[in-house]
Amino acid sequence: MARVAFQLMIRPGCIEAYDESHRHVWPEMLQALKSAGISNYSIFRRDRLLVLVLEVDNFERAWGQLGKNPVNLRWQTEMAPLFEPLTGLEAGERFPMMREVFFLE
Repeated sequence: MARVAFQLMIRPGCIEAYDESHRHVWPEMLQALKSAGISNYSIFRRDRLLVLVLEVDNFERAWGQLGKNPVNLRWQTEMAPLFEPLTGLEAGERFPMMREVFFLE
C-alpha cells in the first residue's frame, strides 16, 4: 500500500466553509473513497494550505475511478469554488504531489 501526499490551497475567505464541509462529509462520499481503495486519509490544514495524506494501492487508478463516480463529481463541484487554481504541476500530475522522504512505522 503506497502512502501518497499532495497539497491544495484554499481561497481567501473560504476556510470556514472548507472546514465545515469536512466536518460533515457525505457518507456516500466516504464510501466512494473506500470503494476506490483509499484508506487512512487525513487532511491537515495550516491557514489556507492543505496537505492531504492517504494510502492507496494505485493512486491513478483510484482517482480515475473517482472521476467517474457521480457522488464524487457532485462533491468536487461543491468543493471547487473553495480552492485556488492548481500551480506547479509536473507533467501528468493531477495534484502537486509530495515525495515521502521519511516514514517511521
